[in-house]
Amino acid sequence: MEPYLFRFSANIKTDIFLKDPETSQIGTAIINQSIDLINEIGFEEFNFKKLSARIGTTEATIYRYFENKHKLLLYITSWYWCWVEYQLVLHNTNITDPQVQLKNTIKVLATPTAQHYADVNLQNLFNIICSESCKSYLIKNVDDLNKYGVYFNYKKIVSIISVIIKLINPTYMYPHMLVTTIIEGIHNQKYFAEHLPALTDKTDAPEYLINFYYQLTIDTINKSLK
Repeated sequence: MEPYLFRFSANIKTDIFLKDPETSQIGTAIINQSIDLINEIGFEEFNFKKLSARIGTTEATIYRYFENKHKLLLYITSWYWCWVEYQLVLHNTNITDPQVQLKNTIKVLATPTAQHYADVNLQNLFNIICSESCKSYLIKNVDDLNKYGVYFNYKKIVSIISVIIKLINPTYMYPHMLVTTIIEGIHNQKYFAEHLPALTDKTDAPEYLINFYYQLTIDTINKSLK
């Protein structure tokens, strides 16, 4: 069992949901079962009819919590970024060396830190993040959604890691660009390794991916010091 310093609670913008799923048993079932179902069949094939059959409830019940399946995906991805923030606190508390903080951070981004938390299958969630999370923002109405702060949790993670990069090299000019390159690159490489191995140097060892992105980041940061 993983040791936790305090109980994890996801701080998710209320504009994403109609009713907070964490306030009821059926709400948590919607989240947990949707993670498992999307992981099994993909976001395109996923719908509330299939989810309601899996849970043993009605579509109308699910619609009381989420306006549509895209809002549900936004909730799931936001929950994940809240979890990443929580893990960064656990892994980097009392660590003063920013390079060690960076290595810990990339490890958190590249691998699930546990298999389950409560009833959430973290491995399935991580799979969704790698293969489906871009569908939460690569959409036509992204600007309208952004006005309501629905991408707050992702932006917060980028800001947190950008601070670490600036601690390593205060003069580095592109911390946010580098961080999003790392995050999206990790997701792409994990996806490629599983489905399109010709596009990556496939390996089953998580340390391979961690070491690659750590070295890439350090080399990029240090180049501007010369």
